[in-house]
Amino acid sequence: MIKKQDMITGAVFYTVGDTIAALLSDEFSWIRVLGMILIGGVLYAWEIPAYFGFINKLSTKYVGWKASVLRMLLAQVYFNPIWIVRHLAMIKLLLWRTDMLNMELFTIAWYSFLWNIPVSLFANYIIQNVVREKFRFLANAIFSGMMAVYYALSASWFS
Repeated sequence: MIKKQDMITGAVFYTVGDTIAALLSDEFSWIRVLGMILIGGVLYAWEIPAYFGFINKLSTKYVGWKASVLRMLLAQVYFNPIWIVRHLAMIKLLLWRTDMLNMELFTIAWYSFLWNIPVSLFANYIIQNVVREKFRFLANAIFSGMMAVYYALSASWFS
């Protein structure tokens, strides 16, 4: 079940971040904006809180620094190159750029993931261990909105 607040949060923050990315990469489209509202407000609003619940469940077996590190690593594992490929592919589909759905997306996603590890580990640590559970999706949506800008730039840097 998706919470109404998560739907609003996902729709707003993912769309704002992606719209900034679209403007920077000269790929702005109202269809893309509407698509990101739907993706952020439904798909991400459902799957990310569900995964964060899974992290909570798994990490209860540990205490102290082990639980903290596990929470951070599990979040890092989730937002992996395949997740990035899926995100980039959805954008290409929204832009009707099916010609760009190719293996290069995996290369872009892989390099994007690798170069971002120090920042995302730090952010995931904060989100999973400092931010109260009630606000984790919001914190993640804000961070992911910023990452959307990075993904848009990395598409040109790493292609």
